[in-house]
Amino acid sequence: MNSKKINVFRNIEWSTCIEHCAVILIMSLAFYSILPVQTEKKISISKGIKETDIIAHLNQRGPYSLHAIDRFILARFGKIKEGEVKFKQTTQNRIDFLYALTQAKIPLLKITLIPGETLEIFFKQVADKLDINESKIMDAYKNLAVYPEASIVADTYFVPRKMNETKLMKFLLRGSERTYKKLATKYYGDYNTTEWKIILTIASIIQKEAASKAEMPLISSVIYNRLEKNMRLQMDGTLNYGKYSHIKVTPERIRNDYSTFNTYKHKGLPESPIGSVSMHAIDAAINPKKTNYLYFMRNSQGVHDFTDTFKKHRQNIKKLK
Repeated sequence: MNSKKINVFRNIEWSTCIEHCAVILIMSLAFYSILPVQTEKKISISKGIKETDIIAHLNQRGPYSLHAIDRFILARFGKIKEGEVKFKQTTQNRIDFLYALTQAKIPLLKITLIPGETLEIFFKQVADKLDINESKIMDAYKNLAVYPEASIVADTYFVPRKMNETKLMKFLLRGSERTYKKLATKYYGDYNTTEWKIILTIASIIQKEAASKAEMPLISSVIYNRLEKNMRLQMDGTLNYGKYSHIKVTPERIRNDYSTFNTYKHKGLPESPIGSVSMHAIDAAINPKKTNYLYFMRNSQGVHDFTDTFKKHRQNIKKLK
């Protein structure tokens, strides 16, 4: 047999050997990838951890049995993300487990700003829930917000657990400003913050005083009617500002509170909104019911009776007593 034929046979042998090795390698990887991994139900991945370090990190902290080949597979899936990975079971297919490490998500927490609530109360609740500084939240709000109160729309928000005070405020205020701008443009053609502050102030009084959504346009009509007649609003809800959000208004409070929020002493609207407002309250502030009502009082059923004269108002008071 000549040398050319010998070389051909040798090339065929090497080629076959390489193919066989490749097949064995692929089969070995495929078999290895389905081997089970014991895991915790929740893995927290810190910011900045590298793909090359995660295997050693997991082996040190838990029941994992991971090797260099896992690092090789993991690198093919992409970058490790900061956050949490949750598993329903503590035994996972290895390939699914490694892929899940690249899909970590920062957990979201639910915070709710209740309509009518003041920022002082809301920020305390947020600080406790997110484990951040209450004073820094208020400082960030004061630096970024357009209005002293009501710059954040009353709603439920989902925020990352690891969010500092400034980023939190930017997130909450950005969405609220978009909402206000859209509403103002819809009703008035543009968004004028001076005019919108008046709307929010009226809406915040409506929010505090109304017993239901149905009452809001009626409360709004009383506010506008009294303002038009240059009458004091004389509404308890205006005194539920700031830390007094849930404090019952007493004759002593009325006597001793000299702020513009005391509408028993001062004519016109308070200097700024009292608390957060809902879309229903804003709509009522923009579209009051057409009435002659000047007075209202809560009856025994927990809703309000509305009247257009003080005489009728006094009769309602006597009826309740």
